[in-house]
Amino acid sequence: FENCRVSSSAGVDRLKLPPRGWNSYDSFCWTISEDDFLTSAKVVAKYLKSHGYEYVVVDYLWYRRLVPGAYVESLGFDVIDQWGRMVPAPDRWPSAKSGKGFTEVAKEVHSLGLKFGIHVMRGLSRQAFDANTPILDITTGRAYKESGREWRAQDIGIKERSCAWMPHGFMSVNTSLPAGRAFLSSLYHQYAEWGVDFIKHDCVFGADFNLEEITYVSRVLKKLNRPILYSLSPGTSVTPTMAKELKGLANMYRVTADDWDSWGDVASHFDVARDFAKAEMVPGEGLLGNSWPDLDMLPLGWLTDQGVNRGPHRQCNLTLDEQRTQMTLWSMARSPLMFGGDVRKIDMTTYKLITNPTLLEINDYSSNNMEFPYVTGKILGPTMSHLTRQSRISMLNRGSDHHHARGVGLTSCKDSNANGWSVESLDQYHEQICWREEGEQLNQEPLCLYKRKPLLASTNDHVLYGQDSRQLFTSDDGVKSCLDASPRHKITSREWKKQPSFSTCKGDANQMWKLSSNATLRSSYSGLCVRVKQVKGNGHSALDANRSVTTNLSLNL
Repeated sequence: FENCRVSSSAGVDRLKLPPRGWNSYDSFCWTISEDDFLTSAKVVAKYLKSHGYEYVVVDYLWYRRLVPGAYVESLGFDVIDQWGRMVPAPDRWPSAKSGKGFTEVAKEVHSLGLKFGIHVMRGLSRQAFDANTPILDITTGRAYKESGREWRAQDIGIKERSCAWMPHGFMSVNTSLPAGRAFLSSLYHQYAEWGVDFIKHDCVFGADFNLEEITYVSRVLKKLNRPILYSLSPGTSVTPTMAKELKGLANMYRVTADDWDSWGDVASHFDVARDFAKAEMVPGEGLLGNSWPDLDMLPLGWLTDQGVNRGPHRQCNLTLDEQRTQMTLWSMARSPLMFGGDVRKIDMTTYKLITNPTLLEINDYSSNNMEFPYVTGKILGPTMSHLTRQSRISMLNRGSDHHHARGVGLTSCKDSNANGWSVESLDQYHEQICWREEGEQLNQEPLCLYKRKPLLASTNDHVLYGQDSRQLFTSDDGVKSCLDASPRHKITSREWKKQPSFSTCKGDANQMWKLSSNATLRSSYSGLCVRVKQVKGNGHSALDANRSVTTNLSLNL
């Protein structure tokens, strides 16, 4: 891995960017130990920190003793202090003995240059409720008293508002009561005292939405003397309308159910990512900074299974293409990137994927990432390379005769002569973007640009910009050249009469084109549009000149 440690985030204020890190859940479920966690943190520091992966997060049930009879739904195996607060189970976290909590673990993580995170549940544990523990008043250091009496867990717990996916584990607290607010204050002040930098607050969002608790916790965190990134979960049934209620309260929030290594899970994220991008919530206003819709962890590499008492024991079930698709979607959606695989056994393919500099740059700095709404078909079959040379030549001369040909030029997108592009079906595998002149009959052959199947990471790890980055290219016997908005510099509006040129396909910005709603084909680089016009022919094929482009062009949109 030493040769792969190329920094993509040196000198960057990552507080303004989508959070990035490692979470223990996908590889350890709830069973991770202090030794396993710190070993993993060292790997993250050595190989992933330079790529912006700065958080290492212990996921749920770190307070549960790993003994016979203990499992995800069990009751009575958790370790709590005298105030009913969860503390690390000492059989798994030996440095937590003598009331130190996660203090020593956080110090070790900070010494590696990383930030330490934990997963917490809503409100009050069933175990504390059953024990009816007193509530700590952090202003006095003693039991909370009001109206002449001492308040306890059963005074503030709301049993009928238990966590939907862990009903025997946790319940809401009554935040309208001063005693309920005092309990929550004691929890989050303790996390800050331990040195926690990241809190994943579960069972308060989505189907378990509890705006009252989120609002109060956010207020507590805002008043602390050190920043703590505030993450919300789960994401089941989340909508942009619901998420807008979080304005200014959190830094990231789940927008889907748990994502595991199945294509069905990955595919379900496309529409969700589209909806939040369309709602202009990427990013949004967050707690002391930005907020980000969270598509969940990346279950890649060496994993465990959901809800088991077992650590990493199997490889990711996604194919390599599916993994690349997931990483690309997460990056384009600007989701937080929280790797979930076992970093101690990370393979080179997974490592290169999650540290791909192009995808990480897109994740950090891209903007206005939207689903293109006008091309709805899918490329399911082979690319245009299956066509014979003769069929390609036939296509080159569509819409032309021996005396005239259609050529392309660049013009202002306000020019009415630039309007005329639309989507048409080519065959069961392909769509084409076609130009028809006003008044042109449907039975006349239009000039068409063929959609090219996009590339992500090929076998030689050359990465283009993913599914929404598109190029126009011409192909002669398999040699492809892409249409440039400008061969050497960004074209100004004064230079619109210049013809576009062709050059080697590189995925550069000046080779990217977008079909707009007003039927124009716009360069994302120059802001100019493609105009089709008649040019006098000289008997040569369109392949003989750049200006006469009645060609086998392929358009990726």
